[in-house]
Amino acid sequence: MKETVKLIIKGFLLGIANIIPGVSGGTLAITMGIYEDLIGAISHFFKNFKKNIQFLVPLGIGIVTSVLLMSKLISFCLDKFPFPTTLFFIGLIIGGIPLIFKKVKGVKLKPTNALLFLLTFGLIMLMTFLKEGNTVVSLANISALQVFLLFLVGMVAAATMVIPGVSGSFVLMLLGYYKPIVSTISNLTKFNLLGHNILVLAPFGIGVLVGIVLLAKLIEFLFSKYEVPTYYAILGFIVSSVVGLGIALIGTPLTLIQLIIGIILFILASIIGYKLGDE
Repeated sequence: MKETVKLIIKGFLLGIANIIPGVSGGTLAITMGIYEDLIGAISHFFKNFKKNIQFLVPLGIGIVTSVLLMSKLISFCLDKFPFPTTLFFIGLIIGGIPLIFKKVKGVKLKPTNALLFLLTFGLIMLMTFLKEGNTVVSLANISALQVFLLFLVGMVAAATMVIPGVSGSFVLMLLGYYKPIVSTISNLTKFNLLGHNILVLAPFGIGVLVGIVLLAKLIEFLFSKYEVPTYYAILGFIVSSVVGLGIALIGTPLTLIQLIIGIILFILASIIGYKLGDE
């Protein structure tokens, strides 16, 4: 029971992470110590069906609950209180970093591993400095082409959700689908235009599922054949995520109260991140 509750909490945080532009669900999955189990459960869903269900169902409950309930609240917090909200998620990520270092502890640093770290770090830094796209796709009228595009966008979103350090929300913003997708999810809780909203989210959701399964297979292969280099690449993703989130805070309007609250939330989130990742 305790483990189930813990998984629901982790799923809840993962769901929130995938709502916030610049925060990677994959990064949090790693720092909370569930990334490899998640990849394995998806890749071999039917092989250990009962065990995988016991792992994925509570995690899924947490994710779905947070996406449905928190999308508006998170948007409000980012709009009104960006500094303390962002610091909370930086704390969650930093709190789980010691778990990653345990994976490569005692392994001699090779030039190839250092290069992988620098490459993944540089990739996320490049994405950090990309300007957000101004285009917003209209989903008012759904055609067969739009259904297909939603499926493809879902696959892209899945890849960015699973790959540590890459923000699915940020990529959706660049493609122009972030606001309409989040708006559609928010409207589900109101039951407004239910048929239209399902027509939007069904192909998107199927694309997400297909993309996650395909990418999980690839990542599992990398862990089985190149575990240490893969973790060095992941460290690059994670460290650059923290730096990128910090850069995004530069120039943010800040009051003394928000600074104090931000520091408190950072410390609290670091402790939560460490405890959730502590196996």
